[in-house]
Amino acid sequence: MARVRRGRSGLAAVLASATVALAGCGAPSGASQSVAFTSARTTPSATAAPTGAKPETATGAGGVTATGSPSVVSPSPTAIPTPSPKALGPGEGSVTVVTYRGYAEYGGSDPNFKWVGSFERRTGCRVNLRFPQTSDQMDKLLAQTAYDVVSAPPDIGGRLIAEKKVVPITTSLVPHYDEIPQWLRSQRSVTAGSRVYGVPYLWGWYETLYDGTVPRQAKGGTVYSDRGPVMLKDSPLSIADAALALKKLRPGLGVKDPFELTPPQLDAAMALLTERQGDQRSYWKEPIEALQGFADGSVRMGRALPYHLDMLRQAGRPVKAAGGEPTTGWVDSWMVSAQAVAPNCAYRWLDYISSGEAQQQAAVWNGLAPANPVACTRSVTGDKYKLAQRAKRICDDYRVKDEAWIKKISFAVRPARDCGGGDGECTDYAEWATRWQQLVR
Repeated sequence: MARVRRGRSGLAAVLASATVALAGCGAPSGASQSVAFTSARTTPSATAAPTGAKPETATGAGGVTATGSPSVVSPSPTAIPTPSPKALGPGEGSVTVVTYRGYAEYGGSDPNFKWVGSFERRTGCRVNLRFPQTSDQMDKLLAQTAYDVVSAPPDIGGRLIAEKKVVPITTSLVPHYDEIPQWLRSQRSVTAGSRVYGVPYLWGWYETLYDGTVPRQAKGGTVYSDRGPVMLKDSPLSIADAALALKKLRPGLGVKDPFELTPPQLDAAMALLTERQGDQRSYWKEPIEALQGFADGSVRMGRALPYHLDMLRQAGRPVKAAGGEPTTGWVDSWMVSAQAVAPNCAYRWLDYISSGEAQQQAAVWNGLAPANPVACTRSVTGDKYKLAQRAKRICDDYRVKDEAWIKKISFAVRPARDCGGGDGECTDYAEWATRWQQLVR
């Protein structure tokens, strides 16, 4: 496959600041930065917490007051923690978090973005971070490492739920949960039956961008037939984009849900993807790669994010979007391990990370939509970094308040052989991954 070159020059000044933020972007399967593979909870965290900070006494989730002391006595070795508590007790002193870099920031990359430190000071729960770089690495890390909470993309979250590696969440112990819109809380990627397994965090959707200086029809499956250069997201779930295009191009196939494909439908989607496979096709893993491709003109058409379009337009690039057509998206959510040894700190983390305060910073840092819409409108005292203004712009990019548009988005779930619990016979994620690797190798 064609590879994206790094270190491109010629980016406009406005893109320079975007590059800093996007370098830590944690979009599914595309988070950059180094990997911290550790298997013992006692190993120092991948990013050291600020030293010398005195935790503050604060009221945590469920109205429980945390002492704020990082030396709170942990449960005795004979105690069996309850990952799904009915009420919260004192914090255990630390919590192990598995997430993409950029989804939990201490301020090491930019001192203005440090929501992890704020959580520690308020709750007395020290955060031990474990950073995978890709979905595959997250899978391995979750198998090797004891953890309390994880920010899971749909492909991994679905597996964790099916294998009972995560537990149902007692949402009454997460006060900020009710601020998240119902359409996000009811996503199939975070629920199973009547049980909730995930608290939505950041989300987004894809659109087809193209060079506006070249006359072309950027509709339907054009991105798969265009002569290129074309860039697509490097993920097995990108097959769903092709399947969605087939709903219009080949209605006789009977595609209803792009993430629930029968063998013939999967074959048709792969055929569409391979139609123009060659030197003029490239794939992006890290969001900054897509941004760079359009910025320097090496990509003429591709699947990218609304935030990319905004940044490129601010830089004066003649990039347009083929808007209005149904598309795919995803929701990343926080889940609690079935083996969590710090459930009280884990629930305090769930509540804090669901707040408008934390999600406002996370949305701006990652260039993704916040699950809690309070982040879009929350004012910040002495906001010299224009955090509130930037958050509002990102929410506008993703059309957070546009309910009619949101209904056009097919949000990702992990493909399952039973068609998501239905009666059909679908292809599962393992088959999607195999077919995708055959495409991009």
